Amino acid sequence: MKYILVTGGVISGIGKGIIASSVGTILKSCGLHVTAIKIDPYINIDAGTFSPYEHGEVFVLDDGGEVDLDLGNYERFLDIRLTKDNNLTTGKIYQSVINKERRGDYLGKTVQVVPHITDAIQEWVVKQATVPVDDDGVEPQVCVIELGGTVGDIESMPFIEAFRQFQFKVKRENFCNIHVSLVPQPSATGEQKTKPTQNSVRELRGLGLSPDLIMCRCSTALENSVKEKISMFCHVEPKQVICVQDVSSIYRVPLLLEDQGVVSYLSRRLNMPIDARPRKMLTKWKEMSDRSDRLLEHCSIALVGKYTKFSDSYASVIKALEHSALAISHKLEVKYIDSACLEPGTLQEEPVKYHEAWPHFCFGVRGTEGKIHAINWARIQKKPFLDANSTEFDPDSKHPVVIDMPEHNPGQMGGTMRLGKRRTIFTNDTSVLRKLYGDADYVEERHRHRFEVNPELKSHFEEKGFRFVGQDVEGERMEVIELDDHPYFIGVQYHPEFTSRPIKPSPPYLGLLLAAAGKLQSYLQKGCRMSPRDTYSDRSGSSSPDSDISELKMPSISSE
Repeated sequence: MKYILVTGGVISGIGKGIIASSVGTILKSCGLHVTAIKIDPYINIDAGTFSPYEHGEVFVLDDGGEVDLDLGNYERFLDIRLTKDNNLTTGKIYQSVINKERRGDYLGKTVQVVPHITDAIQEWVVKQATVPVDDDGVEPQVCVIELGGTVGDIESMPFIEAFRQFQFKVKRENFCNIHVSLVPQPSATGEQKTKPTQNSVRELRGLGLSPDLIMCRCSTALENSVKEKISMFCHVEPKQVICVQDVSSIYRVPLLLEDQGVVSYLSRRLNMPIDARPRKMLTKWKEMSDRSDRLLEHCSIALVGKYTKFSDSYASVIKALEHSALAISHKLEVKYIDSACLEPGTLQEEPVKYHEAWPHFCFGVRGTEGKIHAINWARIQKKPFLDANSTEFDPDSKHPVVIDMPEHNPGQMGGTMRLGKRRTIFTNDTSVLRKLYGDADYVEERHRHRFEVNPELKSHFEEKGFRFVGQDVEGERMEVIELDDHPYFIGVQYHPEFTSRPIKPSPPYLGLLLAAAGKLQSYLQKGCRMSPRDTYSDRSGSSSPDSDISELKMPSISSE
């Protein structure tokens, strides 16, 4: 097993997740099986109870794990399926060690950070690195480990110490460290500054880890003199200083690393068997990047929600929309609208916000009423609409349309939702969504909810043209609803965005974008013979929208 540790310096949110994903992508393009682990130094057991304003969205895995959004990046870039143990937190480690101590596993010894916590970290990484994440079930050969936060943070010290020891246990040829740092360029001088990177690397080396590659985040490409200065003061060769400047699309980051010889370096440094065949996977990424830059037609989508001030709150939704927009050759324009601003009460309290929000929307407990007004408007105006979950209601309502699930434990918040991959059975042959899924009998998508549509009201909805076309395997829970006589009005209980991939867009989101572009009916009339998620391109060896979309002058990624 080869281990690649990705650390970060200077500031948090520097892009370690995208860089870790990109490193994994270029290695996977060489024929290697790659897995990924995200370490979060916070004491929470998992991300399930976070406000989206803390760390962005909570990403949900097949096994119901509520994890950091970076695992979403790993899954999308590497097209893998991770488990909850691929997200390691301080809380999980301490809980594991304390449970062992209570059982008497330490035989009366004093339990300490070193060696017990650091040993537990290393054991977790070694065990999780061997868990297969690809559909073929083959054990991974490379494990990319991202250490969240910034080097020097007090909460990450046990993890740094654990990896200081780990590098000697697994031997030098099986472990390397990539350090991501910031090279700021103050507008006053326009000069790229290396001092923050020097200080960050010095601190990391002082803690016992010496970076093999220094990846410099910067707004423009690094000048040669800057590279040489970082090389001289940070104890690496110039070729080990990698420039990761701002690019037009995150799809270009793997190409950026490949162009600077990262694969060649890692191959030599870790003595890895690199496949000499043409790298079809990188060809796919280049096609996506070039295509994304050439898009001329625009498609506007209004995203109405409670947490729109922070775009990472809806990271997977945005990615799913981008994947679908790319599939139909449109550039996505997202209009973020705070649902609270659409409520009648806002008209009285803050009329300016109210009158600003509604024109944005009508282009073509807090916030719940606003969402309902938005849904009502989309229904009446026959605007394409997709609702990917619903979790809020008034517990004292006399007309409970949405109810608490019987098995939900209201006394505890963490891990009490209906979580993970579950099967939804289609009950209607004429369902639009069923056709978009390739006329499948059922689908398996990821869930995260505490509430459900009151099944007692099913007949009342269907009398008005709202059809429940998808149910759970027991036939008790309503999973998919569609409105008759409407271009595209669909609600799903699950979160289809979590399984969307750059060239395998999620069918519900693809349907929304097709409808918004005015092309859905043409696509459906062609027969929807294959789902865009299940069609493979001969050139890139990966999924792309089928020929039906190409015939609609929406060429697939592989046809350009």
